[in-house]
Amino acid sequence: MAYKRFKISRQLDNDEKPLMATALQYDPERGGAPRVVASGQRKVAEQILAEAKKHNISIYEDASLTAALSNVNLGEEIPEELYRVVAEVLAYIYRVADKYQK
Repeated sequence: MAYKRFKISRQLDNDEKPLMATALQYDPERGGAPRVVASGQRKVAEQILAEAKKHNISIYEDASLTAALSNVNLGEEIPEELYRVVAEVLAYIYRVADKYQK
């Protein structure tokens, strides 16, 4: 079973606010919505980003989306309200990945 993993993160503009990161996992063969597989602030966010870079996983930055996704429990599918924006992120990541493969 081939899983696609996507990281969505952003360093907030205000230096006093912590770095946040949320990782999504989506398996188009399995169906369903993407699931939150990791989420955290500060050191945990740094570890999430380090793992993404280590495994050449695309990173997409959006502070509002990261904040919204951080409210989803680990292992749960994203809520319906976020389907459209996450679909746009996934489409962007697929386009970027496709360019690098060519």
